[in-house]
Amino acid sequence: MKILVVHNPYQQLGGEDVVFDQECRMLRNAGHEVITYVRSNEEVKQFVGLQRLALVPHTIWARDSRREFAALLQREKPSIVHVHNTFVMISPSIFSACHEAGIPVVHTLHNYRLLCAAGIFYRDGHVCEDCVDKGLWSGVVHGCYHNSMATTAVVTGMIAVHRGLHTWAHPGHFYIALSEFARRKFIKSGIPEDRVFLKPNFVDPDPTMPTEKDEYAVFAGRLSPEKRVSTLLDGWERGRTRFPLFILGGGPEQSQLAEVARLRGLSGIHFKGHLPRPEVIATIRKARFLVFSSEWYENFPVTIAEAFGTGTPVICSRLGAMEEIVTHGRNGLHFTPGRADDLAEKMDWAWCHPEELSAMGREARHDFETKYTADINYKLLMNIYNQVIERTNVLAPQPA
Repeated sequence: MKILVVHNPYQQLGGEDVVFDQECRMLRNAGHEVITYVRSNEEVKQFVGLQRLALVPHTIWARDSRREFAALLQREKPSIVHVHNTFVMISPSIFSACHEAGIPVVHTLHNYRLLCAAGIFYRDGHVCEDCVDKGLWSGVVHGCYHNSMATTAVVTGMIAVHRGLHTWAHPGHFYIALSEFARRKFIKSGIPEDRVFLKPNFVDPDPTMPTEKDEYAVFAGRLSPEKRVSTLLDGWERGRTRFPLFILGGGPEQSQLAEVARLRGLSGIHFKGHLPRPEVIATIRKARFLVFSSEWYENFPVTIAEAFGTGTPVICSRLGAMEEIVTHGRNGLHFTPGRADDLAEKMDWAWCHPEELSAMGREARHDFETKYTADINYKLLMNIYNQVIERTNVLAPQPA
């Protein structure tokens, strides 16, 4: 099968980029012809001063991307197009090229951008679904995207224009949700249930489970407000035990959080910064447990699947897909979102019950082997592709 895969990396790379790379490699290893169309948001840096005004129409409808992509479709004639991200430089304009060419689209919903300008249903320190409940333009009032009303208006305009053009509703346009929680959110928003498939993320290569763990816990992720690493610091400070805690990752709150830890004398917390992915997995692999303190819904954190692959239990917020992936008392623990005292209690229990924690690690590894390997994911993805192609062929006009 010839597959055209589309992705627009952000300026700071993250989980979406890992998934894009892994899926392309997985498909090529299986013998498929994979063509990629990639543009990066690093291109935004080329727009300075008044040139940035050109980004407004570009975000909504990138003529250059649309033109290049239409030519690529005509030249390569793929069986299917798989889109990961089009924001900002590619834009949703490419979907019209697919629809005109009669080529089916599978669109992985890595975030909630079709429903929320910020893409994460999070505002002012809490989950917010005003754009769904009160109308799409609610986010503009609060400047939800980059704390800017003007920038939020541009992103909201992009969503609104393509709703009006029925870009998301075309019969040849199908979706992959990464969790049942996210799938229900998109169906509730109006996407037909039979066009939203469920396929989680996966980890490749297999990170394997070590024979023994070291004496530390770990957080791995972007240090941004919705990840609530501040709650993790508070929880560690309130706990009865003083185990070493490694914090892996960079982001807008990195220096601020490190300074808070220094001023409070939290000497057991070690900020490691942004590390190459193999080093991140190696650190998670030897940790007693991983803490995932996020307070937004999280579609499907690759970090949790990586932890499961290494037999590392996860302590996470009782929220969204995290609650769905981590089963309390079996492969990890839940704590009440934002409650540092509850998190402290869960971390203390985990550290002081190594045998029970080891049993949770074995269950986590079992979940990885039965749900999150490349082999299992390949079968899921090919089943989706085949269903989409078959259903699109039924809709195609028949020759007279």
